[in-house]
Amino acid sequence: MTVLIIGSGHNALVAACYLARAGESVEVLERDEVLGGAVSTVERFPGHLVDRGSSAHIMIRHTGIVEELELERFGLRYIDCDPWGFAPAPPGTELAPLVFHRDLDRTCASIATACGNRDADAYRRFVRTWGPRTQRVMRAFSGPPGPGRLLRSFWGLNARPDRGGGAGVRTSTAGSVLSREFLQSGDALLDSYFDDERLKAALAWFGAQSGPPMSEPGTAPMAGFAALMHTLPPGRAVGGSGALTTALVARLRADGGVVSSGDAVTELRREGAGWRVRTASGRNLFAHTVISGTHILTTLDLLGRGGFDAGVLDDWRRRIRVGPGIGMVVRAATSALPRYPGAAEHESARGLQLLATDRRQLRLAHGAALAGELPPRPVVLAMSFSALDSSIAPPGQHQLTLWAQWHPRHLADGSDWAAHAEREGDRIIAELDAAAPGFADTVLNRFVQTPADLERELGLLGGNVMHVEMSLDQMFFWRPLPELSGQRVPGAPGMYLTGASTHPGGGVSGASGRSAARLVLRDLKRPRLRRR
Repeated sequence: MTVLIIGSGHNALVAACYLARAGESVEVLERDEVLGGAVSTVERFPGHLVDRGSSAHIMIRHTGIVEELELERFGLRYIDCDPWGFAPAPPGTELAPLVFHRDLDRTCASIATACGNRDADAYRRFVRTWGPRTQRVMRAFSGPPGPGRLLRSFWGLNARPDRGGGAGVRTSTAGSVLSREFLQSGDALLDSYFDDERLKAALAWFGAQSGPPMSEPGTAPMAGFAALMHTLPPGRAVGGSGALTTALVARLRADGGVVSSGDAVTELRREGAGWRVRTASGRNLFAHTVISGTHILTTLDLLGRGGFDAGVLDDWRRRIRVGPGIGMVVRAATSALPRYPGAAEHESARGLQLLATDRRQLRLAHGAALAGELPPRPVVLAMSFSALDSSIAPPGQHQLTLWAQWHPRHLADGSDWAAHAEREGDRIIAELDAAAPGFADTVLNRFVQTPADLERELGLLGGNVMHVEMSLDQMFFWRPLPELSGQRVPGAPGMYLTGASTHPGGGVSGASGRSAARLVLRDLKRPRLRRR
């Protein structure tokens, strides 16, 4: 075997597909019976295909990977989420909701009605400025990290922000303005454009889906990512998030690749010119190249069992910051979609329902998580994709995903998450019920995933769906550490890394997998060239 790949997360499968397509002998080893890791779908309730992890796919639609691997030919089909975002009016008010359409003019019209013309004009400027900037971020995300690539990705970008009514800044200072705006917090960016707190809260909550609160330095691009949704909105894979995994596996097998499930890797040991890989079932495999798509801390543990330098591993573990955890999920089978006052179903049900009307709620929830406490009020993102794809729920029923941030993996009082799961599920449902009265009465069944459940079922250590914190010091050529950011393991030739622990981080992008495959192919060619 030329290449063994540990884990079947979407990045690992993307890497496997590129390698198999190039003619390499590839096998993917997965501990779980279900393939795909956090990009997978199972039947939780009768007739309901329920995602185990991710639900909306955003970044991978901007990378070109779907087209390069011809995944439509293997059954993958996306439906645009349009409107891509919806923010209900605060309960008990007569205000209009905010509707974020793919069409910018329609979005600005909604903002003008809900927040006033000043903020509608500001949003148009925001999209004009941050749309091109975010396209450059995606360009930087779509390849390996490094100062050179980062510079090339942003080279030639107009650094003068469109603030309206002014001539902008001098060319000599434009670069400083650009770098400052990228390094500022998301909150500072939003405050510089908008007046209405509800609009700022909706955009901050969208940006916070990457993990960090918008109060942290360097989060401005996460808030600015909303501008790119007017180019290509989030997509919902028909049949559930796991449809991406199904297409990748079909592509891999068509090119001769092998996928083995239900057999965990237990040890990685350097042997001669390659790697000895042992599994729980007793398989004893040898490969010249190994790509690990598991959590970085899991990978380090496997290397430790194989005799890798314990002092080095301990140093790396201490410096990698997982964080307190990000959130939890309630998956609900319902008899109806949420009914938000003042909004038609086609406006609210097709995209991300951003249930935060004040950034104070976000800040309190994050502060509580840092202290190991449950949030005073859960901050909820609702998604009702049965409104787009009827195949995931039985006739006459719907299905919702309610994602809530921030919930710590380990509670300060030492209590077990099992004691809090159902009560916290009630509180999350109550948040949606407050915005869409009567929703709680429509719930027929539910499945609660606490941070502990996410860790146990999906291998997301610390309950962090992004593997390690997406803070500025753990992004780009610092992710997860400077010496590991090149997707190679120093002192372990032939060992490569992929997955959310590596650049560009969490979310469904596949970019890390493609970068790993290109790196392996380049390295595999070098000995042959020398022999010639």
